[in-house]
Amino acid sequence: MPSNESVAKDQKESASRNYTEIVQSPSFQELLRKKRKFIVPLSIFFMVFYFSLPVLTSYSTLLNSYAFGAISWAWVLAFAQFIMTWTLCVLYSKKAATFDILVEKIINEVKGRG
Repeated sequence: MPSNESVAKDQKESASRNYTEIVQSPSFQELLRKKRKFIVPLSIFFMVFYFSLPVLTSYSTLLNSYAFGAISWAWVLAFAQFIMTWTLCVLYSKKAATFDILVEKIINEVKGRG
């Protein structure tokens, strides 16, 4: 009868092999490629948009002029950041559904091999 240690070691080695196979599979690589293609540009946009307010208010007077009434462009940009954050959250939530489909495909492939 195998000891608990040998069973645990076999399971760990099996999981390690499965993980390596999954990571190297074309389906997993496709998932990573699609996520990267979506997340990297949105992250860059978010960072530029987010840091534009403190940078522009600290180092220029560009946002000090009035947009309408007594509201300056700084306030407009600050409010726009809330809208931008919610918009990006909605976009990611919708896109995550397509990522979930790819993950299900990967899981089904792994179960088919196992």
